[in-house]
Amino acid sequence: MLAADPAAGISAIAAEAGVDRRTVYRRFASREELLAAIYEARLEAIEQAISDARLREAPVAVALHRYVEGIIAVNRKWPVELTRMRAEETIRERRERMGREVDAFLRRAEDEGLLRPGLPDEWASSLLPQLMHLGSQRLPHLNAAQAADVVVDTLLRGIGEP
Repeated sequence: MLAADPAAGISAIAAEAGVDRRTVYRRFASREELLAAIYEARLEAIEQAISDARLREAPVAVALHRYVEGIIAVNRKWPVELTRMRAEETIRERRERMGREVDAFLRRAEDEGLLRPGLPDEWASSLLPQLMHLGSQRLPHLNAAQAADVVVDTLLRGIGEP
């Protein structure tokens, strides 16, 4: 609901969940506290997806697919507006740490020949999140693994003729 309407109030959220707003307020003192819990859950899920992908140990093609599949699943489960996640210092620090880990993996993928060398700095690390977002949103008829297949294939081969 918050993905569709970031300004949704507690009453509307409670109604969508099929509970009374007092039930929501028993768990969360404010809308901000509810949003903080949602962002925390999303961050934990992203961290778990990165960990599960084994970006440092697994073969790069395997790790890439695992990572993309995991992030698509997170994006679908937690489709919240991310402005606040980028603004708050503690959240920003965690996101930056995760970003550094993914960037290191993408350098490894280039070093091992999975990604083409010589691309502009940070091109892959800018393009991949956009492709994962598209895979999350524009391929709802595919499960996360199938959407990851499309995203990884697009990243590695583009959309031109084979």
